[in-house]
Amino acid sequence: MPELPDITVYVEALAARMVGQPLERVRIAKPFLLRSVDPPISAATGKRVLDVRRLGKRIVVGLEDDLFLVIHLMIAGRLKWLPAGAKVPGKYGLAAFDFPNGTLILTEAGSKRRASLWLVRGAKALEQFERGGLEVLDADLDAFSDRLLRENHTLKRSLTDPRLFSGIGNAYSDEILHRAKLSPIKHTQKLTDEEIARLFEATRAILVEWTDRLRKESGDDFPAKVTAFTFHHLESPVLGDTAFDVGTYRQTLAVGPSGTVDVSGKYTAILKRTGGEWMIAYLIFNGDSPSKMPAAGSR
Repeated sequence: MPELPDITVYVEALAARMVGQPLERVRIAKPFLLRSVDPPISAATGKRVLDVRRLGKRIVVGLEDDLFLVIHLMIAGRLKWLPAGAKVPGKYGLAAFDFPNGTLILTEAGSKRRASLWLVRGAKALEQFERGGLEVLDADLDAFSDRLLRENHTLKRSLTDPRLFSGIGNAYSDEILHRAKLSPIKHTQKLTDEEIARLFEATRAILVEWTDRLRKESGDDFPAKVTAFTFHHLESPVLGDTAFDVGTYRQTLAVGPSGTVDVSGKYTAILKRTGGEWMIAYLIFNGDSPSKMPAAGSR
């Protein structure tokens, strides 16, 4: 699922292309996508884009007349910027948003349809999408610590809870915990002050590093790579200077210009402590990969 770094880069790319442009037409290819009724989606036609912002893991497009388009990509939703009037892909295409300078295409791979689109009026209507999570990049250590210790859960669950922290999901929480050298199954209220500070710095660093990395990968082009590799930890035993991280994973790989294939299974990571830092020595996957693997289009 696209998370804070991915959504941030999406938002920046969309703002550069859409702000100031009139939305000429919205083409809904799959009716299930649209979750709102009033105002009707036709009310967005002709309205100029005023701003594009991130709200948790959602993308909000502000339009004239106090209207807002809210897009939630969920796990497999992706965005593409194509020449004006581009056709909506038949199998995976959900919607197209036509502008004078290009067309934004919303796709979703797989059989489970979870992506959603809302059109609402007024800033107050956006409150229904606000989960209350802390924006870590705007917070200090005290605010982070207060939010982390508010409930006693495992670190993995706390970091990915949108009521506690905004924009963090499975993919980046795993990298954060590895950077912080903390077990995903350790409970928050058993953390020391030093561990909380380490987790705070790791969280900020990972989110900033990946946002910068995705910006550099995209350059002036529309982002083509977003988070599609997620880990779910089952256990993380430590034996001296060796640790074993066992869990399940799901990966989305690109197939051709518009299709994808899902690959999932189990993994075992063997980590060695060298110079005080944990490094992955071996990473073993056992999954349902197709015999002829397509070229990967995501990390």
